[in-house]
Amino acid sequence: MSYSYSLYSSLLYSAETNTADPGATEALDLMHYLPDYYQGIQEMEELQAILGTEIGGLQTGAIDVLNQAFVETATWSLGRWELELGLSSDPSKSPVSRREMIKAKLRGSGTTTPEMIQRTASAFSGGDVEVIEVPGKYNFEIRFVGTLGIPPNMAGLIQIIEEIKPAHLAYEFVYSYTWWATLQLIHWNTAHAKTWNELRTYK
Repeated sequence: MSYSYSLYSSLLYSAETNTADPGATEALDLMHYLPDYYQGIQEMEELQAILGTEIGGLQTGAIDVLNQAFVETATWSLGRWELELGLSSDPSKSPVSRREMIKAKLRGSGTTTPEMIQRTASAFSGGDVEVIEVPGKYNFEIRFVGTLGIPPNMAGLIQIIEEIKPAHLAYEFVYSYTWWATLQLIHWNTAHAKTWNELRTYK
């Protein structure tokens, strides 16, 4: 058992691994693990080259399979995550958008509370979110305080909020933008090169 674990660790974290591209397969040089008297023997070098390529492929495949167990690194398994959580699967959407939906769904399981809605909205905004209840009006506000402008996947966020919020409650979004006084401090050429929407979210 200890030998197998040691071998797996060596393959997984070997310095010979190509870390520049996690998806690339690099053959391992197995010849330097053999005694010196095997060096220069063509048949042995060819055999070890074949084995090195196979082991390199297994190593890459093992890492890829492991990546599918985590939402942040999942790629081809996103459809399985969506199926498990009851989400519609649309391969035409970007992996980033699909991961946002999956993370929001995971955070939105259980009894609905302001904290749950806050966690769910944070999965889409990438920043801090405040949920403000409006007493007596059956309403709450979702304020994006940690990021400027409108988060890109609002359609996905609205879909999740509709699923987890109590049916009798209404809600609205409150966005944050750059203060005018801040824009007055930047150089005119910098401001002139940006669109109005870019200026509204300028940091």
